[in-house]
Amino acid sequence: MSVRACQFSRPWKTPTRFPIVASGPETGRALTGRVKMSRSVTLEKGKNNMIGISIGGGAPFCPVLYIVQVFHRTPAYDEGSLAPGDELVTINGTYVKGLTRKETADLIQTVKGTVVITFNRIEPPKGKTSDIMMKKVKHRLVERMKDSTADTLGLSRAVLVNDKLVRKVEYLENTTKVYKGIADRAKLVLGNVKATAEAHRAFGLVFNSFGVYERQQSASIAFTNFGNAHKALADEGDKLIKQIGPILKDLSTFLDKAVPDTKLTLKKYSDAKFEFLSYCLKVKELDDEEYEAAQYGTQLTRVMTGNYPYRVFLRCRHAAKLRFVKLRSDVLVKLQLLDNKRVQDVAFQLERLVASMYVYYRQCHNTLKPAAVFPIEVQLTIDSSPHVRDRPEEQGVEQ
Repeated sequence: MSVRACQFSRPWKTPTRFPIVASGPETGRALTGRVKMSRSVTLEKGKNNMIGISIGGGAPFCPVLYIVQVFHRTPAYDEGSLAPGDELVTINGTYVKGLTRKETADLIQTVKGTVVITFNRIEPPKGKTSDIMMKKVKHRLVERMKDSTADTLGLSRAVLVNDKLVRKVEYLENTTKVYKGIADRAKLVLGNVKATAEAHRAFGLVFNSFGVYERQQSASIAFTNFGNAHKALADEGDKLIKQIGPILKDLSTFLDKAVPDTKLTLKKYSDAKFEFLSYCLKVKELDDEEYEAAQYGTQLTRVMTGNYPYRVFLRCRHAAKLRFVKLRSDVLVKLQLLDNKRVQDVAFQLERLVASMYVYYRQCHNTLKPAAVFPIEVQLTIDSSPHVRDRPEEQGVEQ
């Protein structure tokens, strides 16, 4: 029988092919990491006589033993050299190739105090597979759904999908709208106050000219006082403009710099979270594949050849987790700073804005109150207007 006939006779025996072709700039390239030269690390055991790693692979199915997980707050985690996917070579000088996972764990347990581990580091590849990209899209879609909708469609929701930090985006949008509305209206008020101050100043000059040319003393004083009052209103408007300017500048800094920077960090955090969830789902799929193969008594080619694809995804998941944890910490810090600025600084600036407006209107009222000089008695038979007295034809008529 030919090779082709053998392949088609039992298609379910065809081994899972790896690597998957990467997408984006890595299209056409295989998702492969790099195995570097052997390294060694010395770990001091903790109180529970453990170094903090879980082991995968080993006899009788896999020819190599590798690290599946490094647990938090353990000697291996604190030292930082070991990472998921790394191949274990020796434990205190004893080669572990050909041993089972239990034998390797017992070998580590029997060592007291210091453990010296030689391992081969596997570096994560560049780029992402199309499968990981599709999983990220799925998580983005599921996050926007309600629980009932996702359950109806049969979509699984990860715990991290329902993340309160991502919900902060809606809160930031609402906060931005509120403060943007306040800033826009404050700018509108500022423009109106400036125009009103110019009108008051021009109005005051007109009444001062009336006071200068008015021949009756009482009317001249009344016009002069009324003009001076309007000049004082213009000065109060200038003071308000100087006070509102820094307030608007601070609000603009909050809206144009602090809020967009926090939104950008939230976006990066969301992308890192979906990437981490995608790698978690991919690792789970490979675990299920191994479990199913064990149930049917079959062997996977990737497992018999060192389970390299699985180790690559373990390393990618670990790297994605580190990015996710770092960005989550950055988001928490920036949200705290933003909330402090909103509660303290922005609230203080709004209080200054309201207080400045109150002082402006109160001063305007106090300035106009003593300038209530009407009615004014004016002798209409005697023309005091400078424009009429200076005209030569009128002077000739009077003569």
